[in-house]
Amino acid sequence: HRPLARRFAPRPTPALPAPARMRVLRRAAVAAAAAAVVLGASPAAASEAAEQYEFQTEVSRLMDIIINSLYSKKEVFLREVISNSADALDKARYLSIENPAILEENPELEMRISFDEAERTLTIRDTGIGMTKQDLVQNLGTVAKSGTTQFVESVASSGDLSLIGQFGVGFYSVYLVSDKVQVTSKHHDDDQYIWTSTADSTFTVSKDEQGNTLGRGTEIKLFLKEDALEYANQDRLEGLVKRYSEFISFPIYLHKSKTEMVDDDEADDAEADDDEEEDDDEEEDDELSTEDADDEPAKQKEVTSWKWERVNNQPAIWSRAKEDVSKDEYIEFYKSFSKDFSDPLTWTHFRAEGEVEFKSILYIPGKAPFGMYENYYNTKAALKLYVRKVLITDEFDELIPKYLNFIKGVVDSDDLPLNVSREMLQQHKILKVMGKKLVRKILEMLRKLSEAEQAKKKKKKSASEDEDDEDDEDDEDNEVVAADYRKFWDAFGKNIKLGVIEDSTNRNKLTKLLRFHTTTDIESVFSLDEYVARMPEWQKSIYYIAGADMKEIQDSPFLERAKAKNVEVVLLDDPLDEYCIQQVPEYEGFKLVSLTKEGLRFGDESELDDKRDELYKEQFKSLADWMKEELGDRLEKVVVSNRVTTTPAVLVTGFFGHSANMEKIMKHQAFGSGRTPMQTSKKIMEVNPRHPIIDRLREKSASDPEDAEAIDLAWLLFDTALLNSGFEMEEPRMFADRMYRLMKSGLSLDTLDLLPEIDVPEGDEADDDVEAEEKVEL
Repeated sequence: HRPLARRFAPRPTPALPAPARMRVLRRAAVAAAAAAVVLGASPAAASEAAEQYEFQTEVSRLMDIIINSLYSKKEVFLREVISNSADALDKARYLSIENPAILEENPELEMRISFDEAERTLTIRDTGIGMTKQDLVQNLGTVAKSGTTQFVESVASSGDLSLIGQFGVGFYSVYLVSDKVQVTSKHHDDDQYIWTSTADSTFTVSKDEQGNTLGRGTEIKLFLKEDALEYANQDRLEGLVKRYSEFISFPIYLHKSKTEMVDDDEADDAEADDDEEEDDDEEEDDELSTEDADDEPAKQKEVTSWKWERVNNQPAIWSRAKEDVSKDEYIEFYKSFSKDFSDPLTWTHFRAEGEVEFKSILYIPGKAPFGMYENYYNTKAALKLYVRKVLITDEFDELIPKYLNFIKGVVDSDDLPLNVSREMLQQHKILKVMGKKLVRKILEMLRKLSEAEQAKKKKKKSASEDEDDEDDEDDEDNEVVAADYRKFWDAFGKNIKLGVIEDSTNRNKLTKLLRFHTTTDIESVFSLDEYVARMPEWQKSIYYIAGADMKEIQDSPFLERAKAKNVEVVLLDDPLDEYCIQQVPEYEGFKLVSLTKEGLRFGDESELDDKRDELYKEQFKSLADWMKEELGDRLEKVVVSNRVTTTPAVLVTGFFGHSANMEKIMKHQAFGSGRTPMQTSKKIMEVNPRHPIIDRLREKSASDPEDAEAIDLAWLLFDTALLNSGFEMEEPRMFADRMYRLMKSGLSLDTLDLLPEIDVPEGDEADDDVEAEEKVEL
């Protein structure tokens, strides 16, 4: 446990966001500290029934700032009042250990909320420790004066109590919704007193003429403003309690009404009396009358009943040790706070210590929500931040990165001030430290899920056919875990890829979580660790290829040599894949190499292969020069290829250029403006020296460089390689014209001029006129 003084420290008053307000706040705080607690130690205007006191001038100014500037939402007043009541209950429970008489009159520690729409009032009552007359004057007469603080300072021994502060800055949030507040309180050592104020410069304290009606505790009655009548609605109140104070340790009851239609018993009794007075001689008529009465539906009337109903039934399981929480409790808790009907995939429950201490449960949902990526950058994390089980906010911009916005969970810290607005909370330095720890825990949870899958695969691979039954049972358990990570990847794999792109700090951890299809098994997905483990000793790189879909990739000519050498290739069929891979130039010392970029080598080339390549280059140098001259700036150069086996030619890009797949992605982006020099890469044609088309074209270009047919064939080879390599054709009309000329040559045509139109015989024309006249008559 932390030292008692630290655990019971009063809530610090957070700095206001506006500089001007900060200056006023500081001046007010200094003045309040230097002056007496309350100027009106003696009544300024007194009567026998009540004593009137004045707030200190600077305190009044500070209170005005708090009421109008500190809170961004009016509804948080209920959170503040309930939190103060919970502190009073905690204090009563703690003191009753040494003095059991405190709880003798009423052993129940609870809160009750009621409302009256007609009177426009809202009442919050607790059975906590209550306040004496002096407590009311001091604690409620000075902003941020905490009775709980005085109580804690008097405790000599340590304890495990988490108190927020009896009445501090948070109490004055009630004036956000009310123009008058009446506090009735009964302390064990004093009579029952009433404190009343209208948020002006004065307040009154008087002895309750009705005597001890509370027994013990405090009752706060709010007289609501005209624009705050929504807080006298039971559905609205129930929603606020469940939102902000659902996990308070003490029961919270709401006085709820229920209207229903019931049978009117009095009307039925009156009808029965009338039947008994009828003449006994008229038996038949009596029977008919009875039958008619039975057939008529019973009269009903509308009845409204009131009852107390507990609204905070869900326990705060994160405050318990994870060994004491069952699997069913974790799942039930997830469904309760997330409103998700499906079970979570997995979760982590931990307590963070160090610079900042907090407890948390983080879940991975079982499936991705609909449309999660349609508004990716505006989607906020589904995390709820609590301070001592009181909700502060569930709207975060920077607590965890955007790519982890699928995580759902709760975070409960004792190191954050309770009464803060969301805007100030975003800037709190503790949140930054907390965010780093949360990200580390989330990635650790994913790592364990990934490692469980890897362990399952290894065990399955090494298992023999004669395993005993116990091993079989272990396999079945691990099968679930392995399937879980595949389920996670199918649902949230894009988030991990976005994390690799966006989060340079955790890029190495995220890279280990990546999964890809490969040529080994296109139905399964594998990690880069599995790829590296299967590499032959001579392979020094990890090879990949990107495309629009899996069929396009499988049919790509760039895979020909890799398949021939039995080299595994990573297949990237998702638009994010290539962006992601660009952020990972190497993995575990192995470079990631694209099969569609220049300079491809597989690592098993021998000296004989290098000599053969040199001979091919010398033999086809004339063809390369001639094609470069004819094709002009459409090509950077023409070289002999070592990556194709059956395809005549392919087009590759430079090492730093965009691949064909990336060019298409960039061109079709929402704000794309066609092709730009940055989007279009210089292309290199690689020709297959063993292909007969290439060899025949070499001969034709060498015999007659001006041969029109040879030039058309060169352009056709370029266009075919362009399409076959995944690029989009820039001039389809030119391609069509060349194809028609080749058809002309293949069909031995002298010209492509159009033939004359066919002549229509005159007899046929006359017959057509007769048929037209007959149609008109019909």
